[in-house]
Amino acid sequence: ASGSGWSCVSMSHPLLAQDSEAENKVGETASDSEGKAEAAPPAPVDDTPEVLNRALSNMSSRWKNWWVRGILTLAMIVFFFIIIYLGPMVLMMIVMCVQIKCFHEIITIGYNVYHSYELPWFRTLSWYFLLCVNYFFYGETATDYFFTLVQREEPLRILSKYHRFISFALYLTGFCMFVLSLVKKHYRLQFYMVRLRNQ
Repeated sequence: ASGSGWSCVSMSHPLLAQDSEAENKVGETASDSEGKAEAAPPAPVDDTPEVLNRALSNMSSRWKNWWVRGILTLAMIVFFFIIIYLGPMVLMMIVMCVQIKCFHEIITIGYNVYHSYELPWFRTLSWYFLLCVNYFFYGETATDYFFTLVQREEPLRILSKYHRFISFALYLTGFCMFVLSLVKKHYRLQFYMVRLRNQ
């Protein structure tokens, strides 16, 4: 009778009930950890190209690792010099492709996070500002590189002559579009996103 009275007291008192739950959880985690200890850890994945695996198959893993790292380092250095040899336009195109892909990833993450706020023109403004910045930074370099072509074609000559004014007008238009897209109760978030976009 005294044992059943003690169990009623322990269940009615919140601290004692929490202690018994904690003991149950400890028992569960101990049995879980024993089950995990029996399972073997996953084997490391070998991403070495098959050609290198076949060529270096008779070496120990230590020396094989050194040779793989050395060969791939030399390949990256050669690739770097080839890009430099091809000239500034190829380098600009590679930088622009990497920049656009990175920007796409950032905008996708931002859109997924802030999609619930229903902010208008989020992606449109982001890509518009990227276009404006690229036009401003790459426009004069491309004009210098293609000088004879620019001087022959009238539309290109106008773009070259008024390049900075056009860049300013495009940026000002984007800023006006941003002001028109502001939503009450989300000003702080929208200004944060503009700061993030224009870094």
